[in-house]
Amino acid sequence: MYAALWRVLPGPWWVKLIIVLVLAAAVVYALIFWVFPWVNSLIPTSDVTVEGQG
Repeated sequence: MYAALWRVLPGPWWVKLIIVLVLAAAVVYALIFWVFPWVNSLIPTSDVTVEGQG
């Protein structure tokens, strides 16, 4: 899959590398700011307390 993506991207290797890094950063951004908060709202959490030692 990654080799196919690499072949499809235009330009020399350094342009492909920049494009891949920008795409990876966009995916991470989307996960952190949209996907994870949405999933967190779907997970039922109960009041959990952790007792200290002693």
